[in-house]
Amino acid sequence: MLIKIPKSGDIRSSEITSETVFHQRRQILKAMGLGAVALGAPLTAGATSGERDLYTTQAPLKGPAWLEDKLKTLTPGPYSTRESATPFDYVSAYNNFYEFGTGKTDPAENSQGFVTDPWKVEVAGEAELTGKFDLEDIVNPYALEERVYRLRCVEAWSMVVPWVGFPLADLLKRFKPNSNAKYVRFETLHDPEQMPAQGSRFATIDYPYVEGLRMDEAMNELAFLSVGVYGKAMPNQNGAPIRLVVPWKYGFKSIKSIVKIEFTKRRPKTTWELSNSREYGFYANVNPGVDHPRWSQSRERRLPASLFSQNYVETLKFNGYAPHVAHLYKGMDLRKYY
Repeated sequence: MLIKIPKSGDIRSSEITSETVFHQRRQILKAMGLGAVALGAPLTAGATSGERDLYTTQAPLKGPAWLEDKLKTLTPGPYSTRESATPFDYVSAYNNFYEFGTGKTDPAENSQGFVTDPWKVEVAGEAELTGKFDLEDIVNPYALEERVYRLRCVEAWSMVVPWVGFPLADLLKRFKPNSNAKYVRFETLHDPEQMPAQGSRFATIDYPYVEGLRMDEAMNELAFLSVGVYGKAMPNQNGAPIRLVVPWKYGFKSIKSIVKIEFTKRRPKTTWELSNSREYGFYANVNPGVDHPRWSQSRERRLPASLFSQNYVETLKFNGYAPHVAHLYKGMDLRKYY
């Protein structure tokens, strides 16, 4: 496995421990006088995946048998932040998934009966190979890896999440997009019987939920398709059974519960862009220099936080992933193309 040598300001891998032992290890290191420096030490050239541990959780999450078998072979991926992950209880209980309600706890409360097996994904558009595929056939060719990415919401809160999945580019190449494929359009399941907010007359957005990436963004090394978190199958409220993770963009670009991937000639109109283009642009790159019309984007509230400890941190351009993605936007006016 290739381990990237960190550049100045790059995203660096870290020694990662399980959720259950992380805090104990931190106290031990503190007592030894090592502190955060040791916890944040990056992997170096020649390091192997065995030199950092996978995150785990005791939550009773279970996927189909084929996924459970693949999870047994999960390995650490080469792209991980040096921060410790947000506790699973926050990752799984504080969500935006409007199909299940607009409150942060609504998705966890309203998605318990959501059926994600069997599941099919349609591949369509400007590609040699298209059709509808069982999720198992979509995922099985790829080795699963854990990537610990920062997640920055446009609402100015953030998390650090240990995602389980595989590179988006690997999947897209498999379907052999042709020269007309300039964008990739993604679509969420539309099923008002299972997703109650989709059938509500008070819905704040139109469904099905649609997102899109420019082809070079979709082929970037950081773009990731995730089927789990914390070493287990994806919780319903987090986008089961498969979702997109684009860590340098605001969280609403990372579409959940995908049922369709389409290669298109023209830029797709995305859900939040159609809902309010003044506030939510197509690119949605994290940018502390471009405020939301209703609030500053210069800093974020890193969860967990509380009334007495807001835990604010400075927001980084491209969410800290500039060394990997800034070249995609060379010469673009990022105030205009927000």
